[in-house]
Amino acid sequence: MAQLKAFSSSSSTNLLFHGSRKEPARTYDKIHCSRKASLEELGVKASEFCGHAIVHTSTNFGLACNKLVIQAVMASNTEPVTSAMDGKVLRGKLNKVVLAYSGGLDTSVIVPWLRENYGCEVVCFTADVGQGLQELEGLEEKAKASGASQLVVKDLKEEFVRDFIFPCLRAGAIYERKYLLGTSMARPVIAKAMVDVAREVGADAVSHGCTGKGNDQVRFELTFFALNPELNVVAPWREWEITGREDAIEYAKKHNVPVPVTKKSIYSRDRNLWHLSHEGDILEDPANEPKEDMYMMSVDPQDAPNQPEYVKIGITDGLPVSLNGKVLSPASLLSELNAVGGRHGIGRVDMVENRLVGMKSRGVYETPGGTILFTAIRELESLTLDRETMQIKDILALKYAELVYAGRWFDPLRESMDAFMKEITKTTTGSVTLKLFKGSVNVTGRESPYSLYREDISSFESGKIYDQADAAGFIRLYGLPMRVRAMLEKGI
Repeated sequence: MAQLKAFSSSSSTNLLFHGSRKEPARTYDKIHCSRKASLEELGVKASEFCGHAIVHTSTNFGLACNKLVIQAVMASNTEPVTSAMDGKVLRGKLNKVVLAYSGGLDTSVIVPWLRENYGCEVVCFTADVGQGLQELEGLEEKAKASGASQLVVKDLKEEFVRDFIFPCLRAGAIYERKYLLGTSMARPVIAKAMVDVAREVGADAVSHGCTGKGNDQVRFELTFFALNPELNVVAPWREWEITGREDAIEYAKKHNVPVPVTKKSIYSRDRNLWHLSHEGDILEDPANEPKEDMYMMSVDPQDAPNQPEYVKIGITDGLPVSLNGKVLSPASLLSELNAVGGRHGIGRVDMVENRLVGMKSRGVYETPGGTILFTAIRELESLTLDRETMQIKDILALKYAELVYAGRWFDPLRESMDAFMKEITKTTTGSVTLKLFKGSVNVTGRESPYSLYREDISSFESGKIYDQADAAGFIRLYGLPMRVRAMLEKGI
């Protein structure tokens, strides 16, 4: 992607931290300073860093930095810095921050908060992972009205399904028996794109709007660490004094930020091409039944068609490739199955899960297309995998799901496990036919050119390959430990 046009903020000064080991200089954009500022004005103590702090007022400058010191200053590890621009006390000084932006109240407020507290330019980033076109409308205007220099939008739907969803599908990864990892898989693909955008626009930091109680903060930041450990990470919810919606609205009004006028949902939702999650309100009490009007991707199974619908999923090397004989791209295939499954009330899950940060939470998930695909692939494996391989795969699938849930997508362990999953599913090729009816998914047929099922062996009729008389010797040997123990107990 071509270098995006950078935004020049108002006058500011820049700090260069020189460590004991010199690195090649990096050239930054020209920045104009309206006046010279002393170290005393900036409130910088050289001893607080790995070397000396030097103020540059020239328009072109390089940066030499100890590898142990990140380019700009982590908010949790710095003393306040006084801005040479307006005299306000900053939490730290950053040049340019890429913010994960949704256009909602929280991220709209984060834009001016970053500028006010870090004296930086803010580039908003939005990933299209299938949350719907209505979520993307008017975002550029909102971002710039909040003080951002620009909005970058990337369509990640195909990458999301192909490189993140499908590997989990092939691995059979399900967290705590029910959760198909919809949000868990989406965060690393978004964070990966943010790292790319940060490189494209020359940013030295990234930021997100995740709270300090959730899993997403971990998923975003572990991806940042894995892909570019030099980037600074700013998490406003762990720093600012804003405690809730009303505080955010007041902050927005104070800074002339247009408050989103959309009606706030009573539920906290996350939607992408794989699923839709619901949390909050009455769901916070696990004893409460979800209200029917909460669901958005699926109809009430009671209201689903009175006639079943049959679908045939084509699978190659453990991955879905076609629907009813029609070859489709990963995102298109999933999108069509969401529509089919949704109208039959498929894929609703109500569960209490253990968050990575230690607490339990209750969530309701809608995953219509994903539920159909998981059922199909698991069923085909009943033909193509032997007993020992299937058992090992199921054991590893639990760990695979745990790694994904915990945000360790780019962990070498997950990548190594993925290589194993790819290898053992090379023969998981064929098709599965399923019947969808009022919330249920039932397998009606499966076939594969690599099937280990042999009718001439499995038949009750006698055959040349399997002699039933051989079973007697097998049973005596297989049961020998039990027989010896019984003989010991009876003194035989």
